[in-house]
Amino acid sequence: MEQHKPQISGTHGAGIKKYFSAIATCLASCIVLPIAVMASAQTVSTTVPLGDHPQTVVVNILTNKIYTIDNSSDVTEIDGITNSPTTIPLGLPATNSVNAMAVNPISNKIYTTSVDTNQVSVIDGVTHALSFVPTGVNPVALAVSRSKNRIYAANFGSATVTVINGRDNTTSTVAVGAEPDGIAINRKTDQIYVANFASNNVTVIDGGTLATQTISAGSGPFAVEVNSATNKIYVANLLGSSVTVIDGATNSSTTVPVGTFPSGIAVNPFTNNIYVTNRLDNTVTVIDGQSNLTTTVAVGTLPFHLDIDVLRNQIYVGDFAGAAITTIDGATNTPTTVPTGNVIVNGVVVNPFTNKIYAIGLIENDVTVLNGVDAPLSRRVLPLIEGSLGEGDND
Repeated sequence: MEQHKPQISGTHGAGIKKYFSAIATCLASCIVLPIAVMASAQTVSTTVPLGDHPQTVVVNILTNKIYTIDNSSDVTEIDGITNSPTTIPLGLPATNSVNAMAVNPISNKIYTTSVDTNQVSVIDGVTHALSFVPTGVNPVALAVSRSKNRIYAANFGSATVTVINGRDNTTSTVAVGAEPDGIAINRKTDQIYVANFASNNVTVIDGGTLATQTISAGSGPFAVEVNSATNKIYVANLLGSSVTVIDGATNSSTTVPVGTFPSGIAVNPFTNNIYVTNRLDNTVTVIDGQSNLTTTVAVGTLPFHLDIDVLRNQIYVGDFAGAAITTIDGATNTPTTVPTGNVIVNGVVVNPFTNKIYAIGLIENDVTVLNGVDAPLSRRVLPLIEGSLGEGDND
């Protein structure tokens, strides 16, 4: 099916330029902080009540709004300045399924899957108006191309990806491997990578044509992340205790051994380091993106979700059953544990511009807000944002 490829011009282009301008402005204001100061430990700021058994947390870094979804199928929006919550009912049945969320900060739209009803809910970040887009069976993962204004939903139960046009919510369907469980975008090449858990491979979707290629992976590919700066793709093989590294230019691959049950993965494009949570080892494997050499860092119990503050080179790991967050200093790989007061830490996200970390408590039905590590800012961040991103070749 022919796809309209929005150009970086007109209203959409102005939105993208505004997005990067806002990033540059935020970074410029941050960069005045002394870069020679020593890092200081983070502290708990407050807790914010949420709905029943919150599942996922995401942040819109431009509006400073934080979003969660819970088992009641309600979305909670948290104001990052006041920490005041607003409930946005989706009007869907209560669920025990884990639903995914994603944000497009340019369009200020929030997307969340409904695994049980096979759809994506679209929330207007200003008005909270809702629309609903049908998907394949059991959409479990989302990825957003901000500059192209496309949303990709991986449908675990139907071996497909639903491609949503963010302008009008029209859709296309792409066949992929069995039980697609993770999805990520190379924002420079407009290639989409889908980790197919049951077929032990990765489907590569061309964002322009929707043509596909297949690359072999390890056993049980579960999560996938992309370093757009190096055109390398990293696939966590849940059952294989390994990460498959794919060269985006050639689609050739290399296998890197990691710990047991690698479940979460995140990339710092500025340091070219990749972080993998090994759920059954209580460790994080750090992969050097240049050499593929690894370092193992001990963290808390059952680590899963993680996020990176690329401005300060700090990695925040949610210790699922450890009642804490482990912070890894990206420069030294030194871990620090901070109790959150949550029995089960069910997700973690960072807003690098405000230096706030948000950890959701599954049992307490709340989010713990932490002040981030007051670490030196990377000297490389501002020119990379203004140069590489500001030219419109990235999201």
